[in-house]
Amino acid sequence: MFISLNATGNMENGITGKVIIITGASSGIGEATALLLAERGAKLILGARRPERLAALVARIVAAGGEAIYAATDVTQRTAVAELVQLAQTQFGRLDVLISNAGIAPISMLDELCVADWEAMIDVNIKGLLYGIAAALPVFRQQQSGHFVNVLSTAGLSIVPTMAVYAGTKNAARAITEGLRQEAGPHLRVTGISPGFVQTNLAESMSSLEVQAQIKEKMNEMAIPPVAIARAIAFAIEQPAEVDVNEIVVRPTAQN
Repeated sequence: MFISLNATGNMENGITGKVIIITGASSGIGEATALLLAERGAKLILGARRPERLAALVARIVAAGGEAIYAATDVTQRTAVAELVQLAQTQFGRLDVLISNAGIAPISMLDELCVADWEAMIDVNIKGLLYGIAAALPVFRQQQSGHFVNVLSTAGLSIVPTMAVYAGTKNAARAITEGLRQEAGPHLRVTGISPGFVQTNLAESMSSLEVQAQIKEKMNEMAIPPVAIARAIAFAIEQPAEVDVNEIVVRPTAQN
């Protein structure tokens, strides 16, 4: 963990005071990341489609002495993502980190022709990521500082049946992340985080009950807690400004 001394000689980490947006923050990796970063002194703006869960999470953070606000956000709507970034600027005067965590995985065999599910994955996993970049990149350029953290997946590293389209969206997200890194220049940082099996409710987005049951079984066998991913995200954020952690893969020891 990166630790420095502030002007009064007190120790502080590389996260304290940073203004951080998290999409998909209402559960799983997003929720765990919000709790960890709040504990380390970040100022959080949380977005997701379930405002009641966001409100409960913000209340929990504030009760523990943290600082957080929220807005109901559908990342498939460009204006909603832009409004989330604007909220950060209005409330805190800047934006330091955008964690694009929102994602869905209604996986199925291609023969099932679940075209609506394919389109939904493209809208959330690819277009939602791009909308975040479109909203935050001009802000980061103007500030001459900023950090994109994009949550990818090991599904994009190892292609298996039922995950063709999901893996395709995560591979696209990985390509976009790497392209953004190469274009970012000397002032911006870009990190891709690829989780393996994590104990989340991602399986609930799967329309095939058979596939959903298979994924839940694997999760029960080997999945790691969401805080494992949160710690990886925090590690990337807390590095000094001149250190850019580009890619982290975090999977269960038992996962191939």
